[in-house]
Amino acid sequence: MLLTLEGLDGSGKTTAWEALRDEYPDAVFTREPTDSWYGDAVARSMRDDDADPLAELFLFTADHADHLSRVVRPALADGALVVTDRYTDSRFAYQAASLAESYLAGGRDPLNYIREIHEVFTHPPDATIYLDVDPETAAERAGATNKFERVAYLERVRENYERLVDAEPERFVRVDATRPLPDVIDAVRDHAERLTADR
Repeated sequence: MLLTLEGLDGSGKTTAWEALRDEYPDAVFTREPTDSWYGDAVARSMRDDDADPLAELFLFTADHADHLSRVVRPALADGALVVTDRYTDSRFAYQAASLAESYLAGGRDPLNYIREIHEVFTHPPDATIYLDVDPETAAERAGATNKFERVAYLERVRENYERLVDAEPERFVRVDATRPLPDVIDAVRDHAERLTADR
């Protein structure tokens, strides 16, 4: 089973992902961007306010492709539970927001364009826990340390997440991440237990 944790920066997603490690010691815990050289390139791009959004999208996509072949698919083939901190939905939501600010030929919808690129090679999540928080709170918690953590940008990202949830409501479980962090972690644990038991 592939279980993904998604949400804006500052939603508590990574902390919840770390908390699940104690609950599922035999699971494979991973994240995107990865710690590979592809992920290093992504990290460099994230720190560059002038990075071209389309080039950046394909850096993220290359990192995802490597992640699939090196970690996700082998673990799933072995019958493991894979829990990942960010996955394709982050790319759809964040990079579509970046492309919307710049260019995309023919008036194409950036979110659908990015989904189409991934359809031919990705492995879709079986379930996704979405930690929902308003952009203002997210930016304040995250510290706005890079271009992806600014309120105006996060508003567009959140709109994209809502589109993804609306398109696949059966896959997503929403957690109110405006609550205190211990409550958020408890909710994530409860949902993870139910979702993995269903499998």
